[in-house]
Amino acid sequence: MKRRTCAGCLVRLFLLVCVAAIVGGTGVYLLLTRPYRGFGQPVILDFPKGTSASAMGDQLSRAGVIRYSWQFLVVRAMRTNARLQAGEYQFTAAASPMTVFDRIVRGDVFYYELTVPEGSNMFDISGSVEQLGFMKAADFLRSARDPALIHDLAPKAPTLEGYLFPSTYRVTRTTTPSQLCKMMTDLFRKQWRELSNGNAVNVNDTVTLASLVEKETAAPDERPKVASVFENRLRVGMTLDCDPTTIYAAMLEARYRGTIYRSDLNSPNDYNTYKHAGLPPGPIANPGGAALRAALAPAQTDFLYFVARPDGSGGHQFSTTIDQHNRAVQEYRRGKKPTEQDRVLSNRHAMMKR
Repeated sequence: MKRRTCAGCLVRLFLLVCVAAIVGGTGVYLLLTRPYRGFGQPVILDFPKGTSASAMGDQLSRAGVIRYSWQFLVVRAMRTNARLQAGEYQFTAAASPMTVFDRIVRGDVFYYELTVPEGSNMFDISGSVEQLGFMKAADFLRSARDPALIHDLAPKAPTLEGYLFPSTYRVTRTTTPSQLCKMMTDLFRKQWRELSNGNAVNVNDTVTLASLVEKETAAPDERPKVASVFENRLRVGMTLDCDPTTIYAAMLEARYRGTIYRSDLNSPNDYNTYKHAGLPPGPIANPGGAALRAALAPAQTDFLYFVARPDGSGGHQFSTTIDQHNRAVQEYRRGKKPTEQDRVLSNRHAMMKR
């Protein structure tokens, strides 16, 4: 009887151990797969390269992303061959330790979006970069002023201005200014290959012309006409008299005050196309695809002048002769209330007649 009783005890003990193991295993499994959120506002955690699984678990637990740090270590023990990716991660919703672990293995890092509109110059971009909070404007400008990334394509390019292609870029806190510039110039190369179709052209001159077109008009149908005006002026040896180049010259010298003054029009800076015939040394902004297409294929016209229409449409009146242009300027003045910019237009018009 004692042997039977002992045998029965062993069976019961075995069953209890099995049940405990099942219950315990189920409990652990639930703790690893059940979503948890112990934070209010979205959480951003940065795991530098070399961060251990233990350190990640501690950060995740302290931030309320997972309940216990050991949960992350258990998943790690189950996935010993998985590679945890360094980077910055954002957590916005409840997630299980397994889901969190999988995200870090995938390298599903948090990206910041940097939008560069068409016609932005490197000073505009540096300001947007600064607003991201982890890259300094001065550092970006230092990289943008080095044309090495584009010299094989445009050996005469003085900087990367014109080759920082307008688009929306995804960057992280670890992205460096030089890496960002490479992303932008790589996209330019891709667009240029498609637009130029392998034709042999002077890249720097074409991109410079495109940048002038981009800054002079936002109307798609006008861009080839504006390009034709500049091409015609270059052909006959006239100065381009392009206001945006004057502004850019002032920006390069850190003296731009928000409007154009006579001193700007008289500036000896090489970018001032009121004082120097021909194209400026390099682009004054970063043109988009439409402006590049216009520079590659200007309209066939005899236009030598254009002035804004007074109706506020953003369009321009194009003229072949100075007399036609004079009348267009008078129409502009009659149809618009005088502004500071009209004073500038008068200065510009007087210079164009000389």
